[in-house]
Formats: sequence, structure tokens, C-alpha cells
Amino acid sequence: MYKTTVGMLKDVLASVKNDTLSDPFKDLEKTGRIILKGGLVVDPKNGIEEVQDVAILNDEIVEVGNDIYVEKGDMVINCEGLLVVPGIVDMHLHLGDLFEVSTDPIYGAVANGVTMGLSPGAGNTFMAPALLGAEVDRGLPVNIGLYQGAASVLSTMLSVDELIKLYKGELDVETASSRMTRNAITNTTAPLVVGIKDHMGHFIMSDENIEKIFEITSKSKLLYMTHTQDPDHAIRLFELSKGRPLHLGHTTAAGCGTHMEAAEGMKTVLDLCKNENITGEFVTTMLREGGGSREGLILPKKSQQLAYEALEKGIVDVLISDGQNDATMKGFGDTRDNIPAILELAEMGVLNLSSSVATMTSNPARLVAKRTGNAWWTEKIGHLGKGALANITVINREVKTAVYTIVNGEVVGFENRAVRRGSGAGGFVSKFGMVKRIGVGDLVMFSYRR
Repeated sequence: MYKTTVGMLKDVLASVKNDTLSDPFKDLEKTGRIILKGGLVVDPKNGIEEVQDVAILNDEIVEVGNDIYVEKGDMVINCEGLLVVPGIVDMHLHLGDLFEVSTDPIYGAVANGVTMGLSPGAGNTFMAPALLGAEVDRGLPVNIGLYQGAASVLSTMLSVDELIKLYKGELDVETASSRMTRNAITNTTAPLVVGIKDHMGHFIMSDENIEKIFEITSKSKLLYMTHTQDPDHAIRLFELSKGRPLHLGHTTAAGCGTHMEAAEGMKTVLDLCKNENITGEFVTTMLREGGGSREGLILPKKSQQLAYEALEKGIVDVLISDGQNDATMKGFGDTRDNIPAILELAEMGVLNLSSSVATMTSNPARLVAKRTGNAWWTEKIGHLGKGALANITVINREVKTAVYTIVNGEVVGFENRAVRRGSGAGGFVSKFGMVKRIGVGDLVMFSYRR
């Protein structure tokens, strides 16, 4: 009836041969590599912007080069016509935050190409690393870390000096158990944060307490992120910083006109970012020409133009989403706008493609490395060099979406949706680096003995 023979795939798919189960993978000697073939590799840190292959072994990048030889057992991903960039680092992304019961923002973020998210929980307690760490142990497809809420930092009997010791991992067990908590799990895991965040929309802190947070973050080398929406609050924090590091979270929110005339508010916070100790970040949604997600604040055109100029001049060089529209804590943007914003900034000529990619790859890695004093962030994160963690985002430039999201060498996202088999690929990130497991999620089942 039909002239064309489509054939069989018994050499590559499980089937039956001679009345026996045929397993094509059983005797295959695998190298274990994943090879991304023929994509346009854009790696700002290493100065690469050309069609190349990328080879992954286990959780690291082992080679980037022209026409990498494919060995028997390699998994090959055809990236011809696609953009291959370091995995997107979203350093301000609410994940697993507040009452996240029925929604899946983590999986939504992964589908949108995010490989690492740092979650700024406004009310996070000392228990937050243990609670979020248990979720990592049970299986998450993304590398995740968090900022602790500033008010909760000062809620125990610990002095400022003792809190500094805590975040350095130097607090003695007697002090922790008598002045912080009677929970051994909390005492052990509490130092595993990347920073502290204050949020004037949730709580207004006294100058005295803000001074304590600056003392703690500057001496223990944690990021201090503040909620930036009211320019007067940003000015207040800048004056109290006295030259100590301060990061203005979602800086563009101050240019939306909720607390000051929009353009004036935008200019006010950008002037603060010109100081050496002040850094800022722009929300990807707010930078999109068409306005991006409508669930957050809208950045007027005048403020938007000021933001473009600040990007061109390098006054601000980090982009973030702040939220994920599937989340309870949505923030001011959406991870769906990350990739489109990166590409549109290059298309508009605000930044070249490499510089635009850097805003969510090498730039946030460099910023966290500088503030924490930990070179791990620049050695392992934000680039595609040999030895870096295999966190990669593969982008279809035509439709501005993630085709593949790869986290620690595992494909966790495909065609703008999460892949369920990648649920255990992620790790827990702190200022000290990353671990694949915290161990809290396993305690009720078993313990390790060495």
C-alpha cells in the first residue's frame, strides 16, 4: 500500500529480538558525556562568541571547542541555530517563599532557563536554610540559596559579635544552644545563607537595628540587600551604610512612581549606585519595550530610558526577575521575561549580546564573589570554562525562550517546560559555595556514619 519503508530503531530503543527483551543500553560503554553541538556559544567571562561545541562530564564542563569528537555512548544535543550561554543566575528570585503551597514557581523558573536562584524571603528565620535545604534533599531541579530577613536576624539573644561568629561558622555550641535556639538542626545550618535583606514594606527598622545589620553583613561578608521602592528608604540606607556594602534590590521599582515622581525616583537611586559601596539590579520585566509581565509594577518610558543609559554606562550591570508569576510571592517581574529582556537589550543596541548575557551570568557571579570574598562564585559559576559547574541555558533566539536548561550536568528543562527526571539535579547555595545535599531531608530516614 505504501512505498516508503520507515524501518525500526531496535539499536537505539528497547524492544524485542528473537523472542528476548532487547536493551540497547545494557552493554553500551558510555563516556558519560553530554555534548552540545554547533550552537552559538556566548561566554562573556572567557570572551567567546562563536559557533562551538560544549562537552559536559558529570556535573562539570570539560571542553569547549570546535567539532568535539563524539565517542560511543555520548549523548549529543543538536544546538545548531541556537544560543548557548552560561546558566542564568537570578540573584533575586522568590522561590519556596512564604506560603508556597499549591504553586510551582521553582519548576516555572527552570522552564524559563534559570539554573540558580537566590531567594530573598522577607521573613526568613534562622530555620530557613534547614527548611529549604530539606526541599533540596527531596529533589529540586535548580541551585537555590537565600537571604535571611533582617528583622529575624535580631530576634534572638545573640549579640552582634555572636551573630558575626554565627555567620562565619565560628559560634560555639554552648552559646548557640543557650542564646539562639534549642534546635540543633537550626544551630548547625543557620550560617548557610548568602545575605540578609531588609524590607520596608514588611517592617520598618530603627537606625540602631539597621546599624547592627550593616555591622553583621560587612564583617561576616554577607550581602546586604534592601527593598528598593521608596527612594527615601534607599537614601536612608545609603546614609547609614557609611561606606559599607549595600545592594539595592530591584532598583527599577523606585522609578515606577509609587513613592516619588517616576523619573525623579529613578534618577535618585541611580545616583546612589554611582557610589563605590552601592550596587543595584534591574528587573527584566521593567526593561522590556512592550512592558513585559503585567502583574508587577510598570516602568514608565522616561524611567526606562534612564535605566537603559545606566546599563550602557555600567552604573548597573545585573538583571533579576524578582519573582515568578506562578508564585504566591510574585515580586515585580517574572522569569518569563529574563531571556526576552537579555535579547531585546542587544537588539535595541543598549548592550552588545555578550554584555547583555553577562547581566545574568558572569556579572552576578562576580558581584557575589566580591561581597562574600569567595572565589568559588567566579571559578564555578557564570561561565563555560573548563571546570565550571555544568549550568547552561540554551536559547531559541527566534521565539526568545529556553530550549534546554541544564543544571549540574542534568537536563532539567526542555522546550520551555520542566523535565521531571531532573528534579534532583539542584544543590543548596551559600556564601561558602554549594553542596548537593544539606542532609535535613534524610534525618528522619537514616543517618550517615563515617
